[in-house]
This record gives sequence, C-alpha cells and structure tokens, in this order.
Amino acid sequence: MSKSLRMSRITTKTVIYIACFFLAVLSIFPFWVMFMNATRSTYEIQQSSVALLPSRFFFSNLKILLGKSFNPLVGFLNSLTISAGATFFSVYFSSLTAYALVAYSWKMRQPFFTVIMCVLMIPAQVSSIGFYQFMYSLRLTNNFLPLILPAIASPAMVFFMRQYLMGALSLDIVSSARIDGAGEFYIFNRIVLPIMIPALATQAIFSFVASWNNLFLPLILLTDKTKYTMPIMVSLLRGDIYKTEFGSVYLGLSLTVLPLFIIYFLLSKYIISGVALGALKE
Repeated sequence: MSKSLRMSRITTKTVIYIACFFLAVLSIFPFWVMFMNATRSTYEIQQSSVALLPSRFFFSNLKILLGKSFNPLVGFLNSLTISAGATFFSVYFSSLTAYALVAYSWKMRQPFFTVIMCVLMIPAQVSSIGFYQFMYSLRLTNNFLPLILPAIASPAMVFFMRQYLMGALSLDIVSSARIDGAGEFYIFNRIVLPIMIPALATQAIFSFVASWNNLFLPLILLTDKTKYTMPIMVSLLRGDIYKTEFGSVYLGLSLTVLPLFIIYFLLSKYIISGVALGALKE
C-alpha cells in the first residue's frame, strides 16, 4: 500500500470519527442540559437556561416537586403499565399480521395490505372525539384498557415487520415445520419470532417511547389523579410565568426520561445486530 493511499485512509477515518463525535455530542447535549437544570434554581435558569455543571438545588427542587402532588412512583407505575402493555400487544400482533401477509397466499392479501397502509395515513387526532365518546359509552374512561388494547392495530409496525420478514424469513423453513407436523402458532412463536428479534427490539423501543411520552389521549381519558401518567404529572407542574418552579419542572422531565434511557440501553444491541444483519443480506 502506497504512503499516499495510507494517508488518505487515515484522513478519511479521522474525518468520520470527528463527525461521529460531533453528532454524539449534539445528541447528548440537550439531555445533559436538562439534567443539569434539574439541580438549579428557577433564578439560575432564568438567568441562563444552559448549564454544563450541576448546581446545589437538587433536593430543594425535589421537595418542591413532591409538594405539588407529584408522585413519581404512582406516575411511573401507571406509565409502565400502559407502555409495557401497549408495546407487547403492538409488537406481537403486528408481527403476527406481518407473518400472515408474507407466509400465506390468499386472494385478498394485497387489498388487505393496501387498507392497512390507508389507515396509516389517518392521524389519531382525527378520530379522538369519536374514540372518547365510544369509550365513555362503554364506561372505560379512567381505565388503562383504552390506552393499551388499541395498540393491537399498528399499521406502521405491520409495514416494518412485513418488510423485514420478506428479507429474513425463508418459507422453506415454514414448509418443513408444517411437514413435521408443527402447528401454525407453534411455527410462529418458536421459529418466526426468534428470527425477528432485531426487528422486535427496534419496534419495541419505538412503541415504548411513543406510549410513554403520549400525553394527548391519557389527558383526555384519565381524570383520576391516581391514574395519571408521568407526562400528565409533568404537564400539570407548570403554572404561569411567575409561579412556575423551572428547576422542579426540569427534575420532573428528567425522572420521566430516565426509564427511556434504560430501555434503550437494554435493547440497543439488538438494533445494532439488526443493522448488521441487514447489511449482510443480498
């Protein structure tokens, strides 16, 4: 290898590393500022909203936060119940639907998939009034079920899972399992789902984060304080500009975001493996 070619490769790698480092800092910086502001007073935040070092008002902010009927344990358990349930139903049943669209050949398969894509274009806010009226008539307000069960129908996830299965699933494996006498649910649960682990982990993160951060529907359906989720509790912390304790608001936001970091770090290796697996496919 010539010296000029070696230097060119070193320069290219250096530029790539610098760009990656810059993007990493750019991604982490807003969260770092949020965590630092959680330790600062309202006066300090009003003077400068950006701080790189912690201050000494963390416990003061925590006292103010708990004094505003903010119960992080109740909010965490409520959000976790809704998010975990919605994530399970959306991931499992979307995978099951995608498997039916890939592994079975039936007359209405393509029209059925077209209908799913059409539903994907309808914003959730459009049907929110009718959805609330329907839940009210069923007496399911102040209940977690309306926030969990509708996750079964997730058009975007069905599309993603279908595209993944079209490249990752060999129908010969399914046919062999059928010849050996395996049932359809056995094939799906024991053969297909393990193949889909990278896709499942990726969509589980997206679904969990979306459900955890969801404010619109829970704010409409939940009026009982014991059923409030973390985003609802944080949204109620803010008063007018003269009464808002910004340090406690940032602390509430930090407590809301922390579980998302934990979920992401637990499942990030599957996302990386999924990207690597996709790169090796022809």
